[in-house]
Amino acid sequence: MQFRSTAALPILLALIAPATASSTSWMESDGAAIRIVSSGLSDEKGALRGAVEIRLKPGWKTYWRAPGEAGVPPEIELAPTSDARSAELFFPAPERISDAYASWAGYKHPVSLPVIFDFPKAGTAGIIEGKIFLGVCETVCIPVELPFSFDAGTDPDNAGDAITVAAAFAALPGPAREDFGVSEVFRERSHMEFHVKLPPDTQHPALFVAPPAQVQITMPKLQERQGTSAIFTAKSLGDPALLKEPLTIEYTLVSGGKAVAGQIALP
Repeated sequence: MQFRSTAALPILLALIAPATASSTSWMESDGAAIRIVSSGLSDEKGALRGAVEIRLKPGWKTYWRAPGEAGVPPEIELAPTSDARSAELFFPAPERISDAYASWAGYKHPVSLPVIFDFPKAGTAGIIEGKIFLGVCETVCIPVELPFSFDAGTDPDNAGDAITVAAAFAALPGPAREDFGVSEVFRERSHMEFHVKLPPDTQHPALFVAPPAQVQITMPKLQERQGTSAIFTAKSLGDPALLKEPLTIEYTLVSGGKAVAGQIALP
């Protein structure tokens, strides 16, 4: 993939509609319209659910949480003035995308990323301010920075917002199972081998891995499949010393239109 380098980057998105309910306005870049939606009030732990809606234009793509060898994973950074203390993004299963420069994990179609905002108290909502950063790609990739500010308590009972947020969370992968997930991982220096279990009679398995921030791993490739068992291989990039300590890798495994997510220790 290749990034466009211009003096105008990062791009600040322009408003295309007024804010409604407990959400930001729709805002537009070269390849996407984006908004942030929240629904309800914070639960007993102070968690308030929301979604980042990304409406990609035809031919445009965006990145998963760990794109691979290159890419810009979506991030939310809250401002000190925000009533919410933190924001955590979650990701539905991505696709394997190949272009002239690399293979990477991302989305070719409109996608909603669930988000949980952390508030100090239960049963509350308030001002959420910050910025979201992501990359959108056609033939080149453009980094987009979007500042936002909205009042999550404006209309917490809005039915449309509730449907949007519920649908985003419903699209997340289920938990990995003994018969559908990574069963073992082996490593010899930079080479990694992931052994997985798959549902019977499913096609097109794909494995996506999200290592800790200091470690970079190439996109896993399917090397072998026999019935409900398969082997994917990948390589670590960068400083080998970073792999001397035990690491936990998060992953998403897709097969036959179904997806699960889990964790596995890297020896």
